[in-house]
Amino acid sequence: MSKKVIKIENHKFVDAEVDDIKATGNDLLVEVKAVSINPADARKVEHLKPNRPNIVGYDGLGKIIQMGSNVENFEVGDVVYYAGSNIRPGSFQERQLVDARLVARVPQTLSIAQSVGFPLVSLTAYEILFEKFRFKAEKNANKGKKILIINGAGGVGSVASQLAKWAGLTVYATASPKNFEWLKSHGVDFPIDYHTDSDNSLQKLSDNSFDATVCFYDISDYLSDLIRLTKPFGHIGTIVGVNRPIDITALQRKSLSFDWELMFTKSAENYHMESQGEILKKITDLIDSNQLKRIDTKTIVGINATGVNEALKLLNTGHNVGKITLID
Repeated sequence: MSKKVIKIENHKFVDAEVDDIKATGNDLLVEVKAVSINPADARKVEHLKPNRPNIVGYDGLGKIIQMGSNVENFEVGDVVYYAGSNIRPGSFQERQLVDARLVARVPQTLSIAQSVGFPLVSLTAYEILFEKFRFKAEKNANKGKKILIINGAGGVGSVASQLAKWAGLTVYATASPKNFEWLKSHGVDFPIDYHTDSDNSLQKLSDNSFDATVCFYDISDYLSDLIRLTKPFGHIGTIVGVNRPIDITALQRKSLSFDWELMFTKSAENYHMESQGEILKKITDLIDSNQLKRIDTKTIVGINATGVNEALKLLNTGHNVGKITLID
């Protein structure tokens, strides 16, 4: 039996068919109903490594139609969402195998188009805030502490600001002034203009202002500002690879920690994989208790090469706020 897939070929997405595979072991076979596009997908289109799957898609949502023998706590027919793994074929396909440890049931208060934008960015934001920066993952547990987010209006920033606010942090975040209302509606207390010539820019902020600073963009051009702004013994973090080596020796004077976050590490290294399913369950609970607001801003109908290429084009403008999702 074959299935429809969307694969990368010659730096674009194309429709194709491949043989289907049955669920075994820890896997679920999910009938995909909604997906979202992320910068990680766009990077694979441009620079797909020979040993990596040419079917990407790191947000998926669908109905379980088959389960491996080791799977517990799920049933056939459950509707679930997940970000999956970057070493296995992704969600841009009709039916997908995904490890059950990376999966959670979907929120009840959002549509599938609204829900599917959450997995990758929520896992990324949660892990850097609560596992790398060591803030307490409890409501209002971090009162008196402050965080600065670079690129607050993107997908990860739009969840990180809400999680940080829920956890009691005072939240500063950068964006274009046209997106300040989005920031405020998603947990940001103090929007900051990313333009360097603004009266409300990073350069105007006082030294040692923040317990942690995080950059959801290439950190190269921001690092000196973040070192200045982060308190002694604080944390500086990023999720984006850099095009040239960065010098972190200046962190020593203030005993700062530099934290990388890659959501795919746990699945690629088989390291506490079950924690990602547990995090997504918490995200579901926060959504259904109105602690987290939706982050989708555009939905495309059609999970096919045409739809995904349209989403990719919008993503590559660099001006999209929140997440672009696609439904079947």
